[in-house]
Amino acid sequence: MSDLKQYIEKRKTLDKVFAENYEQGYHDFKIGIMIREARQQAGLTQKQLAERIRIKPPLISRLENNAGDVKLSTLHKIASGLNLQLNIGLSTVL
Repeated sequence: MSDLKQYIEKRKTLDKVFAENYEQGYHDFKIGIMIREARQQAGLTQKQLAERIRIKPPLISRLENNAGDVKLSTLHKIASGLNLQLNIGLSTVL
């Protein structure tokens, strides 16, 4: 197990609030990373993507750094601006 995973597991046992919020925070972070990687793969800057989908560039930056509470319509715009299809799924919580 990596040092980071060990730290996270230890922190979860010591900090109840951290443990309760970890999974949601991780998923918000992951969405931002996915947006950034897709934008970079398309060869676009944040400004170029923002212009393409008619939103302000700081919103792209904010989403890439913390996509918590992002509107579904905004995700659709971003996907469309990157010539991608947005897929959303639900799964059982373990």
